[in-house]
Parts: sequence; structure tokens; C-alpha cells
Amino acid sequence: MVTILRVLGSRPSKTGSTPDDEVDPAVRAVMAELGIDLTHKVPTQLSDVDAADVVITMGCGDACPVGLGPEQVRPIRDDIDLRVRELLTELVAAPTM
Repeated sequence: MVTILRVLGSRPSKTGSTPDDEVDPAVRAVMAELGIDLTHKVPTQLSDVDAADVVITMGCGDACPVGLGPEQVRPIRDDIDLRVRELLTELVAAPTM
């Protein structure tokens, strides 16, 4: 299964307003299923959204779920993949100035 997350896999990160010290083991496991190794990734503080061209969120604000198992994380991963695919379709179709 090739997903856009794998295509963009060199730069996935977990970023948030209050990030944990390490990537959640369930997140690491479900991303590894796609061949994306998050072993050496460290969550970072979301500090300057205004500087980003595009931000894809889970839509949970400051209280994202924690302690989920792989079976709960997979649908989140797949939803983010879908959102990125839809965004890319929109960006490719958008007229340039």
C-alpha cells in the first residue's frame, strides 16, 4: 500500500502545542506498517503556524487523544493521508498567478 504519507515520508512529524517527549508507540507502529520509520523522530513544539504554507491537523485542537492503541490510530493515519491527497488535488488544480 503506497500512501501519500509514504511518498512524503522523509518529513512526517508530530507537532503540537504541548508535544510529548517521544512519538507514541502506537503511532510509531502504524507508520512502520507503511515503511515510515519514526524511531528517531522527536515531537516538536508547534510555534509558528503563520510561517507554514499548509497545516494538516487532526482537528482536535489542544486536546489530542493520547494512549490510543494501533487499532484507533490507523483510522487517524488514514484520514490524514486522505486530507493530504485532497489538498494536493486542490493545489494542483488551483490556477497560478
